[in-house]
Amino acid sequence: MILTIVGAGLVGGVFFAFSTFIMQSFGDIPAEQGINAMNSINVRIVKSAFMPAMFGTAALCVALIVWSFQVWDQKFAIPMLLCAAVYLAGIVLLTMGYHVPLNNALAAVQDPASAEAAALWQNYLTNWTRWNHVRTLAGLLPAAGLAVILWLN
Repeated sequence: MILTIVGAGLVGGVFFAFSTFIMQSFGDIPAEQGINAMNSINVRIVKSAFMPAMFGTAALCVALIVWSFQVWDQKFAIPMLLCAAVYLAGIVLLTMGYHVPLNNALAAVQDPASAEAAALWQNYLTNWTRWNHVRTLAGLLPAAGLAVILWLN
């Protein structure tokens, strides 16, 4: 459980940074530069330690869900299951189902200096960031919830 708490907090913290200052900073620079910077991040992140942290924490959440059914009569079983489910839905499913397609559309931009690219970028900034707030909470709330469960038990 401790590794899950650390992993969820770490992943939520990365998303927190994007929500609170990185995306706003990208919005402050010309669209072409923002697109190029975000595309660079999207290429680099899949080769970074962030992926094992995100998906390793997801695997730990699956283990917590399995464990919750094994200790179903314990008062912490349902809260633990809910924390793990929030992480899986809000981090993994939202990333794969929403953010990755947006990132792929951004990567497909042929001319980042075009007016069409600038319009896509403005839409991307708004929508990507809005749903990234959800990912932030989906990492930080389970980390806090699991810490409380661990502390009380």
